[in-house]
Amino acid sequence: MRVYLKIHIRDDCETVACCDEELLNQVFTEGNLKIEISTRFYGGDLIKIEDAIDVLKNASFFNIVGEKIIEKAIECKLLPREGIRSINGVPMAIKMMF
Repeated sequence: MRVYLKIHIRDDCETVACCDEELLNQVFTEGNLKIEISTRFYGGDLIKIEDAIDVLKNASFFNIVGEKIIEKAIECKLLPREGIRSINGVPMAIKMMF
């Protein structure tokens, strides 16, 4: 399995964006909620999901979308199942450490 991963740096703060391979360039809406899985934000390197997990383990901030990366992150105890939200059936999670 592969996922897209991109690291954004702003004011010495890194945010990791990661999504399942098949979700890139799609938009999902549900009621007044919308998530756009754009190349600009998520479209970094296409890498193995295990390599993405290694990066996410060290991230203070991340934004992940998709069943595969979410399930792997839960399995690796990077986030609890209760922290998952879905938009039109597509799971997503955000981690922010202050």
